[in-house]
Amino acid sequence: MLTITTNSFENDVLHADKPVLVDFWAQWCPYCRRIAPAFDKVGEQFADTLITGKINYDEEPQLIQRFGIDTIPTLLLFKNGEVIGSVVAPGSKAAIEAFIKETLEQ
Repeated sequence: MLTITTNSFENDVLHADKPVLVDFWAQWCPYCRRIAPAFDKVGEQFADTLITGKINYDEEPQLIQRFGIDTIPTLLLFKNGEVIGSVVAPGSKAAIEAFIKETLEQ
């Protein structure tokens, strides 16, 4: 699990050798904290297929603005430096898994 910052974003996400699932979250967001364990488990489960990372909403305003994040948690899936899908406030681990599978199969 990566902690992604404005400075590391290009290397960690845009030039990654696998797809990258990014969780935009904040400490004060109860739903972000509730879904975090599911996100972590998905990261372990898909470790061979993709990289997972988190971007702190309060600490990285440039990235929040760049991707137009206005609701958290928001998950973005990047492949070859491009956003290929997004999901806002996934309801469960199964919902995150389904999003990943459906998006990567397109």
